[in-house]
Amino acid sequence: MGREFWLTAALEALAEHAIVGLHDHVGDGFQGRDIMDEILRDEPVIGFGADPFNPHKPRPVEVVGGKSADELRKRVMQSCPRVPGVYGMLDRKGCLIYVGKSKSLRSRLLSYFAASNAREKGGRIIENARAIQWETQPSEFAALVREQHLIRRFSPRWNVQGVPQRQRPVYLCLGKSPAFFFLAAVPPPNCIGVEGPFYGAARMRSAVDCLNKVFLLRDCSEKQLFHFAEQLQLFDLEHRPGCLRLEVGTCVGPCAAGCTRSEYDQQVNAAESFLDGFNHEPLAAMREQMRNATANRQYELAGRAHEAIKSLEYIDRKLVMLSRARRRYTFIYAVPGYDGCGSWYLIHCGELADVVAAPRDQREYDLLHEKIGHWSAVTSERLPRGHGQYPHTLQLVASWFRKHRDELDATFPTSQNFQPNRPRKRVGPGVTHTLQ
Repeated sequence: MGREFWLTAALEALAEHAIVGLHDHVGDGFQGRDIMDEILRDEPVIGFGADPFNPHKPRPVEVVGGKSADELRKRVMQSCPRVPGVYGMLDRKGCLIYVGKSKSLRSRLLSYFAASNAREKGGRIIENARAIQWETQPSEFAALVREQHLIRRFSPRWNVQGVPQRQRPVYLCLGKSPAFFFLAAVPPPNCIGVEGPFYGAARMRSAVDCLNKVFLLRDCSEKQLFHFAEQLQLFDLEHRPGCLRLEVGTCVGPCAAGCTRSEYDQQVNAAESFLDGFNHEPLAAMREQMRNATANRQYELAGRAHEAIKSLEYIDRKLVMLSRARRRYTFIYAVPGYDGCGSWYLIHCGELADVVAAPRDQREYDLLHEKIGHWSAVTSERLPRGHGQYPHTLQLVASWFRKHRDELDATFPTSQNFQPNRPRKRVGPGVTHTLQ
């Protein structure tokens, strides 16, 4: 009796949070109820929570459960729609183990059950899943933004542990005191600069080693004591470097009074310009080193330089892409919704900054007058790198418009007016804006 009451109460609570479909799928006899009862017993992650980039009413979440992969597949075929959205896999304890997105939820979820995926990551996820939940989204872009938000919020283990080491994201950081380049899975606060994510831990470690040497920055432990040349001391003591890099000319030696703090800060400024995508000195230096090594028949040194060049070229390409997005991408991006829930996203210096429901007529646009005025004021000033409310969205936005260049036709500046009687620049359900 207690288990039945708890299941009923849980379903009622879920319904209050706009979660639908669960009752229908667990009410068809006790076989369905048993598995969902087991999941609900351990405080599961049912539903995805609030969406900061949804300007409409909360999206409904549907959940299906099954004791086997065949049963799950059957329930997905019965109820999953062919529309954009995000989905989550839950294990037998109700823990969210994987989050994904697709422009066609039904097709994507059914692909997990294909025989060809049995030994792949998708097959292993399904082996551990006892329930699947999904939340439809009005567009592919909305699904992409929602997926990123959910992964950052829940860190499902198969989004992290199930990813090969070479594909796990790392961030290139410039920080700590004195500053130097280092890698971090989660960037620490108070860094001078953070860029990423980048992929390939081995090549990124090689690149970081090269960057610190080219910019003559330290890479020693935080336990190392530092002494700059201008620091006063009572006794004439000799400060020995903590490593050989000062002697071989790949570090200015802040630990051994080899430079002043001002001189070290100049090197940090040059490193920061590299993060901004403007300084290509590391690539030039390594190419020169490879040429010299080859000319002197130092082929082992030339080989290491060649590997470093490949790593730096990868970083340089991405930094240039992100820098271009910061300089060029400040506008409103109008995205239609298949269900009429279109959205206007404010993109400022390449980062998502805000969102409103797309106006369908002049009256709705007039109601947005104050909001659009605020957007105009915000975008009149350039945003410092990584200092917006959602800095992690820069990579998402830059990659989206690189892959979907035609979507730039759906963007317009905040100063452009809404004109319902002029030809439409873009037509779609939920986005009927016209621009002059």
